[in-house]
Amino acid sequence: MGKAIVIDVSKCSGCYNCQLACKDEHVGNDWTPYAKPQPEIGQFWLKLQENVCGTIPKVKIHYIPKMCNHCRKANCLEACPNGAVSRRDDGFIEIAPEKCKGCKKCAKACPYEAIYWNEELKISQKCTGCAHLLDAGEKLPRCVEACPTDAMQFGDEDKLEDIEGATVMMPETGCLPRVYYRNIPGKFIAGTVYDPAAKEVVIGAKCRLTTGGRIWEAVTDNYGDFWFKDLAVGKYDLAIDAKGFESKYWQGLHTRDDINLGDIPLTK
Repeated sequence: MGKAIVIDVSKCSGCYNCQLACKDEHVGNDWTPYAKPQPEIGQFWLKLQENVCGTIPKVKIHYIPKMCNHCRKANCLEACPNGAVSRRDDGFIEIAPEKCKGCKKCAKACPYEAIYWNEELKISQKCTGCAHLLDAGEKLPRCVEACPTDAMQFGDEDKLEDIEGATVMMPETGCLPRVYYRNIPGKFIAGTVYDPAAKEVVIGAKCRLTTGGRIWEAVTDNYGDFWFKDLAVGKYDLAIDAKGFESKYWQGLHTRDDINLGDIPLTK
């Protein structure tokens, strides 16, 4: 089955240890025949992507470590005319630096933009899965070893328990990645309900969100806030009802982006 990595986004604290460990392992170190040294700047074989969602004060932040997906159907492997890109027995895709002719076809073929160009050496480079460490008897790639929250799990693909229910990036590419993700947050709709006459928030207002026959319900908390989280991209209708106030309605709220409706005044 080969090796795989499962990343639980809900456990990632954004400490950047994985990104730093990758740089520490590969910058200034020549691991030929696995890889030549990674440049100090311009390349992140593992890059922690910060995602800031919503608008102040309704903001949520999550982090997604991104790297080569070591795909089962690797476009880079098929695109390389020189035999520099190959698949190891453990499933990892590697670019042999001594065979790379600098045509850049592998990078152009990668839909994940995970392959970098080394201008000094005139070769393509990317995450190796720390194959040099694994072949030397180490159990984990540096990024996985460095994670303090155990957000990253590594092992045989058919034995990783966390892989069940996980997803992959851009499944529509058909590349069949070996890097899996759990608990990537969906979109949200949020707001704060208040009484402009009394100049105070409305607690316990009933909020009802609907789309395609599905219904979500929430009530405003002690701060007048409501949140509908982990929503799929689509159009939603929202109704807010509070005793003694006129109802408030929205139609066709589109969650292509997270929605902060801001301060919502109710009229008596």
